[in-house]
This record gives sequence, C-alpha cells and structure tokens, in this order.
Amino acid sequence: MKITNKNIIGKTILVGITYLDKDENVLNQIQFCGTVVKADNQNIAIKSSSEEFFLPPDLTSISIAPEGEYKLRSTGEIIVNPDLLTTWTVSPPKE
Repeated sequence: MKITNKNIIGKTILVGITYLDKDENVLNQIQFCGTVVKADNQNIAIKSSSEEFFLPPDLTSISIAPEGEYKLRSTGEIIVNPDLLTTWTVSPPKE
C-alpha cells in the first residue's frame, strides 16, 4: 500500500515521540495509539481516546506496521496489529 493522505484516514496508528534537550539527552518519551481522522497539507490529526494529537504532514515518517503485538512502555498496554507506525524525535531549535 502506498501511503497517501486519503488512504491513511480511518487507520490505526502507533505513535512514538522522543523529546531531546539541547545536548541531545532524552527528556521524555511518549507512545500512544489512535485513529487518523484527518490528513492534509497542514497536519495529520490522530484521535486517541477523547484527545486529538497533531503531527506535521510528513507522510515519509509513516510506515506500514508489521503484524504483531506492540507494548507501550509507559502504560504496559498491548496494541495488536496497528495499521501504521510513526516515530519522531523532537529537538529544541539550534541557537
């Protein structure tokens, strides 16, 4: 499947985000699973429980998830066979 704005809507996506400080030390890591509810040139919106989370509109950061079980480190929740995966690393701006 080629990943496009249209065909990711309604898909389950597992998201991992690592936040770094200016020295590239890990400050925080979050993981969550949700459903893609919007994807356009402005952002990708993911609904998780009752919250929406927005990612930049970079489709190259999204891949097809291999079948299997994925355990969220922070909660221990097991996600079975999500459709998509995406990981991000967020660094502070360079001075």
